[in-house]
Amino acid sequence: MKDLRKVVVEIEKLTTNIETNYPELYRSLDENPLTIPSEQHPHIDKVAMQEYLESLKQLLKHHLETHKNVK
Repeated sequence: MKDLRKVVVEIEKLTTNIETNYPELYRSLDENPLTIPSEQHPHIDKVAMQEYLESLKQLLKHHLETHKNVK
């Protein structure tokens, strides 16, 4: 499994891509239920960050599939 730093770098690159190329999707990232922890003080580790990265990838994939005829 990737180390935490590499996962964070991938998250940063992906969110920058979304912010630059898909601003309509970027605006909804703050509202994404996957980004809201259900605990008061959640433990953030490599696994949690990898899951978040995968959720971002799936969100972008879904957006591209459902909006491919818009552009």
